[in-house]
Amino acid sequence: MHVLIRLLGSAAALAIAAAVVPGIELGPGSTVSKVLTLIVVALIFGVVNAILKPIIKSVGCLFYVLTLGLAALVVNGLLLWLTSAVAGALNLPFHITGFVAAFLGALIVSVVGWLLGLVTDRKQ
Repeated sequence: MHVLIRLLGSAAALAIAAAVVPGIELGPGSTVSKVLTLIVVALIFGVVNAILKPIIKSVGCLFYVLTLGLAALVVNGLLLWLTSAVAGALNLPFHITGFVAAFLGALIVSVVGWLLGLVTDRKQ
């Protein structure tokens, strides 16, 4: 259940990023098709993050320390851009036009994910 909530939260964060950032394009279609596209893209983004992010962090550990963690923002933007490329290869109507849009989108996805984590991860 927790994984499903996080997946839907990531899809919602991607929807917000697509609505706010001009370079993130969610293709035309019905509301249902857009929601399904966002869920699949959120799943792709989760898989990309689960596989590549630990490798990048371990290889670039010194760079993360030297930049006081700001490199993580760039890495998140690149991973979101890679997600867009994978979605394009799967013929999904989700596209990010450049690095700046990917960077801003990743920033929004991170903040929205953090806020949703605050709400959903409360221990009772």
